Amino acid sequence: MGKPLFYEILEKPATSCIIGICSAIWFYIQKKNIGYQHVGLSYETAIEGHHWRIITSAFSHVSVLHLVFNMSALWSLGVIEQLGHLGLGVSYYLQYTLVLVVLSGVLVLALYHLLIQRFKVEYFRRVTAVGYSCVVFGWMTILSVKQPSSKLDLFGFLSLPISFAPFESLIFTSIIVPQASFVGHLSGIIVGYAIAWGLINGMNNYWAVSMLGWIVVTFVFSLKRSGAYDFNFIDIESVTDSSLPSVRFLGTGRTLQMSTIAAEGVEVV
Repeated sequence: MGKPLFYEILEKPATSCIIGICSAIWFYIQKKNIGYQHVGLSYETAIEGHHWRIITSAFSHVSVLHLVFNMSALWSLGVIEQLGHLGLGVSYYLQYTLVLVVLSGVLVLALYHLLIQRFKVEYFRRVTAVGYSCVVFGWMTILSVKQPSSKLDLFGFLSLPISFAPFESLIFTSIIVPQASFVGHLSGIIVGYAIAWGLINGMNNYWAVSMLGWIVVTFVFSLKRSGAYDFNFIDIESVTDSSLPSVRFLGTGRTLQMSTIAAEGVEVV
């Protein structure tokens, strides 16, 4: 018989907090009907100076299924917090979560730039990415290197060998979820290997706090510079066009009108 949930939460405090934050943000987005064009990351918005979306896009999710899939995988990966004997643990988890959030977002934009400018794939100019999968795939990769004998449990019944989980999940999600961001997931894997192989190292509590401070400063400065400084998250309503079709979600009784950006392309990560 497994441990009571309460004890598992105590053993995975950082993971539990992040799951709580992502769930609260998803609930807030749904309740306020905030359009994902306001929080998602795209090449065009980055050029316009909305670099703050590297952060907001990571913690926002498109649907409850998207949220559950990511948080289920993240919960399983919370075992990293209990592996202090391998040089991991809670501090390591928090420090490199910061690195994964920022660098995977930056790498997504760099790959979009390459695909647009070098290969002329204009699709990636306006596609908007949202979701925590970049970080999830990064931690899958780190755990696969640090403890290849581990298993990744999804939804309580699907168990994958962690050594193959990053690429298995990359292929699996690309097949069953047409909107899944291959570029976003691949970016998480690349940054994860860079961390696991020691190409990115030296993080400690001092550098983590310093990095967090710079993220906050850059976030606020980017909001102001991009003209989104007066962006009121309390009163905001999504921008919709009455000419666009509506989508009804069965079982919820809610009708969601497609936003312009959704019609152009949204990728979930």
